[in-house]
Amino acid sequence: MTQAPQRYAYGPDPSQWAELYLPAQRSRQGVAVVIHGGFWRARYTAELGAPLARDLAAHGVPAWNLEYRRLGNGGGWPETFDDVAHGIDALRAAAADHELDLGHVVALGHSAGGQLAVWAAGRAGLPAAAEGGTDPVAVTGVVSQSGLLNLAEAQRLGLSNHAVTALLGADVARADPLAAVPLAVPVYAVHARDDDDVPAAQSRSYVDAVAAAGGTAAYVEVPGDHYALIDVTTEAWAVCRELVLANLPRA
Repeated sequence: MTQAPQRYAYGPDPSQWAELYLPAQRSRQGVAVVIHGGFWRARYTAELGAPLARDLAAHGVPAWNLEYRRLGNGGGWPETFDDVAHGIDALRAAAADHELDLGHVVALGHSAGGQLAVWAAGRAGLPAAAEGGTDPVAVTGVVSQSGLLNLAEAQRLGLSNHAVTALLGADVARADPLAAVPLAVPVYAVHARDDDDVPAAQSRSYVDAVAAAGGTAAYVEVPGDHYALIDVTTEAWAVCRELVLANLPRA
């Protein structure tokens, strides 16, 4: 059994919080940060990430289910990104309470959450004056689940009623994962074979660019549709879970 999640606020807004799911017995050092998707829109909430965090905790991994402001409730640029940065950095408070190892932090993000997870993993390389560049908790690996990893192309395609433009305006490069390759950490771009929401080229083009730049990334195809990746009963989720486990050392 896992313990009931403990909520930590990292700001005054109702969407500025994360919940820590602790396992009854830890099998891995470090923490998994779960970042939900929904094309950055307010109607999609951290409830999407809760089953994943609960399942990771059941497999011995402390999990941090992160909520943040989104389009329609105060999000956009830079607010959404400020929240993701501050929400991950709030792990320091939880670490002090529960002796968490912040030397190993894997970010797991679905859809738009995949983009946010990859952006967060690049914070350590940002100037201090940049959004998210101040004293970050370092992300040491990313598992992207059908992530939006090529924002310029997603904008060109007008995915989800032009969600990229709504989030970032014309300047997508400031948060485009493809514009920041290679990262110093591995990225696993898991993509659902029958995904009709996010084209597989979003993951493939990112992995190809990382490889060309000398970085570490892998494309992993799994069965199912876009939502199979966040259904804890599916093979698609099992693959994602095993990638998280593989990137955290044994306790």
